[in-house]
Amino acid sequence: MSIENIIPKKGEVWFLWFNRCSGIVLKTPSRTLVFDPAEVNPTIFRKVDAILITHEHYDHLDVPLVRSVYGRTGCQVIADQTSVRKLRDAVSSDKLHAASVGSDFKVGEVHIAALGFKHPATAPVSFLVTTEDGIRIYHTGDSLPFPEMKRLGEQTPPDVVFCTVGPPAPGASPQTGLEIVEMVHPKIALPYHAPASEARRFVDLMSRKTPKVRCAIIEQGKPFKYP
Repeated sequence: MSIENIIPKKGEVWFLWFNRCSGIVLKTPSRTLVFDPAEVNPTIFRKVDAILITHEHYDHLDVPLVRSVYGRTGCQVIADQTSVRKLRDAVSSDKLHAASVGSDFKVGEVHIAALGFKHPATAPVSFLVTTEDGIRIYHTGDSLPFPEMKRLGEQTPPDVVFCTVGPPAPGASPQTGLEIVEMVHPKIALPYHAPASEARRFVDLMSRKTPKVRCAIIEQGKPFKYP
């Protein structure tokens, strides 16, 4: 379960879904980002430029795991404000960055914007990543759809969106995943944070409701390339 040896070409990105929740490795031609690392062996992350954390719940934030990865890689850590408070003893202050809605960050030539989030956490954020080649990836964490997503779809629709489509995220379902797609108008939607049965239901809904948007079921531990 690794994309360590994959070197993306110009204009492409690779993903690896590594847990049952919203844990994603994103690899661009120059940078490796890890989202919400939890419920996984930290030794699979050998080269990391930044860890991004959406909120403080146990299936998205694992402080000992972040400490381990940071200690081996010296990566930046960008996290919601509640998670930052929990990480102050694990990550040095010069590498730990608090994200709130509207914050912007740079990791090399990769741009990261912190956006809103609908979920029963303290101050969660989602992330819109723009790669050095201009590919936009929207990592929604396990957010439900909310009105600001529509503005994103009107102004800067992402190429790729990750949609929570089922449990254990409260209130999430294939239908709420479809609502996200209908708001943000991506080129491709990738369901996650749900069992395979819910992902298949999501694909079926999309084929009937949004046939112009591509959809793919990603498998845990299996690298996926876009485009």
